[in-house]
Amino acid sequence: MALNLCDFEKKANTAVKAFWRTRDDAKRKQKESGKSDQGERAGVTGGKNMDGFANLVTDLVKANGLPNAQIHLKRAVLTLPGFFRPTKLWDMLVIDKGRLIAALEFKSHVGPSFGNNFNNRTEEAIGTSHDLWTAYRDGAFGQQERPFIGWLMVVEDAPGSRAPVRDSSPHFPVFPEFAGATYLQRYDILCKKLVKEQLYSAASVIATPRAAVADGAYGELSPMTGLRSFVASLAGHIAAESARS
Repeated sequence: MALNLCDFEKKANTAVKAFWRTRDDAKRKQKESGKSDQGERAGVTGGKNMDGFANLVTDLVKANGLPNAQIHLKRAVLTLPGFFRPTKLWDMLVIDKGRLIAALEFKSHVGPSFGNNFNNRTEEAIGTSHDLWTAYRDGAFGQQERPFIGWLMVVEDAPGSRAPVRDSSPHFPVFPEFAGATYLQRYDILCKKLVKEQLYSAASVIATPRAAVADGAYGELSPMTGLRSFVASLAGHIAAESARS
């Protein structure tokens, strides 16, 4: 049976428009209430920024063989046991007949600050996956096939994310792929390495300017980290799990 990619490009456009719109709405509401957060944080604390991508994943699960799977999006039911810590709160879980089918993280990075936030996102992504796979190894989810672990990053396409970055490493040289790489390129490198090291089943980064609130436009950095690769990998995993049912 052919995989159903659920017209993902059109749905991604819708998700991107919603991403920027909900950020703007959150900042406006906080400003009107007189309790605005500083800088871009107001657009994050409003929540719901990445719901459009969660909707796409939901469609992929239902269309590729698991229409009755439990799709968890509410905070109260998004925790999984960890190995180095008791639990980890995920952004989305897919569970079917007591099996963990998929766990996903939806992240975003909007300027003007890209430096420290990039490092924080990187450390978080690596630590989260390592914790989960170690817990899986020790039977935290019972005896089951490996779940799909996904990481999707939306980055603002802006001068700050496209400018080459200089690094200081006085004792040993940085790996050549990082030399002069922009933050968008660094996210691309990160996603590739997360998958190559089997920390994630799929990892994707897309770039979108603020003006995309009008049309949902977005760009990709490479085929390996593009949205099609992420969607196809997830759809294939869902179809394989369906075949086991």
